[in-house]
Amino acid sequence: MRADRLVSLVLLLRRHGRLTADTLARELEVSTRTVLRDIEALSAAGVPVYAERGRHGGFALLPGFQTELTGLNHDEALALLTAGSGRGEQVFGLGSALASAMRKVLDALPEGHRTTASDAARRFLVDPESDLLARRVVTDEVPDTTMIVVRRAVLAGHKLRIHYAATGQSPQWRTVDPIGLVTVRDRAYLLATRSGADRTYRLSRVSAAEELPETAQRPNRVDLDRIWRERSARFLSDSDHITVLVRVDPARREELLDTALAIRAEEPDADGWLRLEVTFQDSRHAEWALWQLSTDAEALAPQSLRASLRDRAATIAARYGD
Repeated sequence: MRADRLVSLVLLLRRHGRLTADTLARELEVSTRTVLRDIEALSAAGVPVYAERGRHGGFALLPGFQTELTGLNHDEALALLTAGSGRGEQVFGLGSALASAMRKVLDALPEGHRTTASDAARRFLVDPESDLLARRVVTDEVPDTTMIVVRRAVLAGHKLRIHYAATGQSPQWRTVDPIGLVTVRDRAYLLATRSGADRTYRLSRVSAAEELPETAQRPNRVDLDRIWRERSARFLSDSDHITVLVRVDPARREELLDTALAIRAEEPDADGWLRLEVTFQDSRHAEWALWQLSTDAEALAPQSLRASLRDRAATIAARYGD
């Protein structure tokens, strides 16, 4: 909306002092011509913005100009700035809104606290793109256009038509009643119903989406946390899944969990290793995952999995025995 963009423009000038039209256009994700029109609109509304000509020129506000954005103390602003310093721009396609909100948070602080909070937020790093072993965090990619349509339908309470590819199947169009959106470990999910039955869709598998004018059939109030727990429990109780008791070197724990569907229990073992109860898609999935960890993991149960891993190891040993 233009009103939000005008506020963001003022906040950018307050924070940086002087910016060129090209820089403003880049920050606001609009054209330079749009920025010039917005500058004219602000001047007409009485905002003291002026242009400075020359090589180091640009647009600036008269010294002392204040906006009326208050209500945040230092720690509240620091918490928001820190949260916004992670990969929040990838959550539900709210990147532009997050950038705008961060500008407002900074502007809400008293002059003496503004630099302090901004500098303090740089001391915290939330969810970097790789861990200490330089393993890159895998994040689902969802096109902004698709995410915007899905988000709009969820908030408006309208039916949604999605082109969805279930695991091992060709993409198909489905009409659903959206309930809410959930993000877990950088993966986003749409909770919905289809013909009255509960459905959970991974958004990275939605290639296109259409918001329909019909009202979605869903309750007026929703407890997403409860719904997610219930659906997770049903997912883990799937008869095809297998639960494995495993010992693992703590240094390889994250690799194990990256391949497992879920972790049910965890405790330290006597020799410094970890003993975990984890769930895999099926027996082949479990065998493959534990084989990747070589001697840094040991399957304790079920016995059938131990036998499969022993037979595989024996086959490899026989192949290279000579």
